Amino acid sequence: MSFIKEIDRRRTFGIISHPDAGKTTLTEKLLLFGGAIQEAGAVKSNKIKKGATSDFMEIERQRGISVATSVLAFEYNGIKINILDTPGHKDFAEDTFRTLTAVDSVIVVIDVAKGVEEQTEKLVEVCRMRNIPMIVFINKLDREGKDAFDLLDEVEQKLGLKVTPLSFPIGMGYDFKGIYNIWEKNVNLFSGDSKKAIDDTVEISNLKSEELDNLIGEKAAQTLRDEIELVDGIYPKFDKEEYLNGDLQPVFFGSALNNFGVRELLDCFVEIAPKPRPKQSEERLVKPNEKTFSGFVFKIHANMDPNHRNRLAFVKIVSGEFKRNTPYLHVRHNKKLKFSSPNAFFAEKKEIVDISYPGDIVGLQDTGNFKIGDTLTEGEIINYKGVPSFSPEHFRYINNADPMKSKQLYKGIDQLMDEGVAQLFTLDLNGRKVIGTVGALQYEVIQYRLEHEYGAKCTYENLNVHKACWVETDNEKSEEFKEFLRVKQRFLARDKHNQLVFLADSMFSLQMTQQKYPSITFHMTSEFK
Repeated sequence: MSFIKEIDRRRTFGIISHPDAGKTTLTEKLLLFGGAIQEAGAVKSNKIKKGATSDFMEIERQRGISVATSVLAFEYNGIKINILDTPGHKDFAEDTFRTLTAVDSVIVVIDVAKGVEEQTEKLVEVCRMRNIPMIVFINKLDREGKDAFDLLDEVEQKLGLKVTPLSFPIGMGYDFKGIYNIWEKNVNLFSGDSKKAIDDTVEISNLKSEELDNLIGEKAAQTLRDEIELVDGIYPKFDKEEYLNGDLQPVFFGSALNNFGVRELLDCFVEIAPKPRPKQSEERLVKPNEKTFSGFVFKIHANMDPNHRNRLAFVKIVSGEFKRNTPYLHVRHNKKLKFSSPNAFFAEKKEIVDISYPGDIVGLQDTGNFKIGDTLTEGEIINYKGVPSFSPEHFRYINNADPMKSKQLYKGIDQLMDEGVAQLFTLDLNGRKVIGTVGALQYEVIQYRLEHEYGAKCTYENLNVHKACWVETDNEKSEEFKEFLRVKQRFLARDKHNQLVFLADSMFSLQMTQQKYPSITFHMTSEFK
């Protein structure tokens, strides 16, 4: 197959939503259709004790939430699909924001009973800033929920999207009869039996035909006709160009848990979703069909396999072919690296791949060379932009609870910080370690992983800090800067790269400091250079 053909059959997308709307369940069902797994570890059923395939960390299985983004790939109708399943919890939003830099399109999952929730709003906003094409999937139709039209209105108002339904529910919850597929003009009947792998659909091109009455009963049939007439009247016709520009969002209805309406979503997705798109770098726009390879690291994950201390850097390929055992330039370090075992993913199963194409995600074994946002190329100096690092909002001292294990503790903290889970600061005054995170749940994750992956125990102490600001000054020898260092000694710390950080204990004290020392600039992110 030619290089261009390989690119054209790639689709890379992320799944985003509020916690518990059913992202991971949907991911599983998509894999099921791709024939990648035989049975889905139904997130809520007790019969299968497998746990979901895409939640492979112990803590995710215990709480039933996803903590880290996972990468999964499968083939469907000759199309190679890469899914990035993201955590919905806002404490892990940073991980999700980073993932959004690596996808070409997005599926937004919405719970029919709860409608649009705050986390969905934030994530969709990020997608709209970048004009990422979105498809909306309204999930859990086998439960009682809001009226379909109300939901569509809510999506338009709260998320600021322009929607057009491509499938429509017949009834809901207790009298849920099935789905009418507007895209392909057929009816899919719901049997309530989740064991059925792939449903039978009935072709109905003409809604006025009597067949419909016989299938779902006269009353339901009449309601459906009225509703579809309304849909045709109100909502714009689907236009692929508008969708690809991020101006129009198709909507599908279904129930991921019962595997219902998922196939319609997948068939339509394969047909309309964008191929790998060009990406803007600081230097120029890079197109996928260029012959030379380039890609960037959007995530680092330590200890995917608890038996080995390994770190994987996830690289999204933007252009060219990535070949095994070929030296590539690490732009930030300006040195060549070669990789003997690049991995392609399928949750627990990883395979070594010889050659990967634009749109694919490869996992590279990392010994500490990579940071999030690093670029790899065949030699050209390119820096990809847009992998943000946020100023933390929660701060705690970290203490060693087991003096015999201090070496493991420091090694563990070091590796977890590289992953971008949190940021580590060392106080200038006494060398104590402070961990700053975006969400409070991360402390538990860190504590848990330190104990289970490194055998180290830690305790936390609260620390009253409002914000961490990175300090920049033009003249380090000036009197003003020296005075700042002397007066604010208690509040100064160093981050991992030995940059000076000022830990302000309140909004007020930060403003006072800024007024008192005008020649010093305070930055909210570490990337001000």
